[in-house]
Amino acid sequence: MKKRPLKVVMCEPLGFCAGVDRAIQIVEKSLEKFGAPVYVRHEIVHNKFVVESLKNKGAIFVKELDEIPDGDAPVIFSAHGVPASVPAEATRRNLFQLDATCPLVTKVHFEAKRHFKKNLETILIGHAGHPEVLGTMGQLPEGAVLLVETIEDVENLKVDDPDQLAYMSQTTLSVDDTQHMIDALKKRFPNIHGPGKDDVCYATTNRQEAVKAIVGQIDSLIVVGAPHSSNSRRLVEIADREGCKSSALVERAAEIDWAMFDGVNVMGLTAGASAPDVLIEEIVDAMRARFEVTIETVITAKETITFNLPKELREPKTRKAPLSA
Repeated sequence: MKKRPLKVVMCEPLGFCAGVDRAIQIVEKSLEKFGAPVYVRHEIVHNKFVVESLKNKGAIFVKELDEIPDGDAPVIFSAHGVPASVPAEATRRNLFQLDATCPLVTKVHFEAKRHFKKNLETILIGHAGHPEVLGTMGQLPEGAVLLVETIEDVENLKVDDPDQLAYMSQTTLSVDDTQHMIDALKKRFPNIHGPGKDDVCYATTNRQEAVKAIVGQIDSLIVVGAPHSSNSRRLVEIADREGCKSSALVERAAEIDWAMFDGVNVMGLTAGASAPDVLIEEIVDAMRARFEVTIETVITAKETITFNLPKELREPKTRKAPLSA
């Protein structure tokens, strides 16, 4: 039977960001260098496929450090960051710790500490319970960071001194929603201090801008990503807000509801920052099995950022041999 034609408009950039790539490399290189087991506190990134792949290589994922036996096996902290109490406990127990926190999350941690040293009450824009939010709030004593999720939260906020305030934000939020929150904070507290550069990370911003760029060309959108991935969920929300007829967040091709393709001639495709290329390719292959697919890639940004691995995992620099006389 002849397949119906389907145009797939693919966003670029999509998929892995530098912080996620670094975190996964830290686990893989730790396994190569030190051997199994390597312990990882919480999911290294929000992707079940990645976590299962690392488990198969010898990584053991734990919720808390008390699940890790004493010894010299590495313990790795996830890309989302951890409260300051976690590395402190690892140090107390003499555990060999490697920090896979995304450097852009670490930047927010440093902001929190700077605000605290300046005696500024700190407000964090973010989602309650998200690992990154728990890690950021955990950089300071309990109660030192006020969390706001909505404009209503801002309106109801009670602060000690409206002239001694600072704000920061989770790195994986909607750019537009975060700006609305910042505007509300500045309106209520005109003297509030903010970061020198936006906290929402470049990868989150780029993927959101890419969806906005294609939404006028597509009928529906598929986002490859985990249901608990903040940056992936934001992509679905943006598509819906921009008028996309339908959108779906799926981790694997098996999760696709093919009924959403009924009447669709142009399907958009993107992926959250923790979705590996193999899953994007899997979904394209599933489309090809059902449709005569043509792919158009819309490039809105080129990402060249990379982050260094911890010094314990870097390859030693080789010296050049001296020139013979």
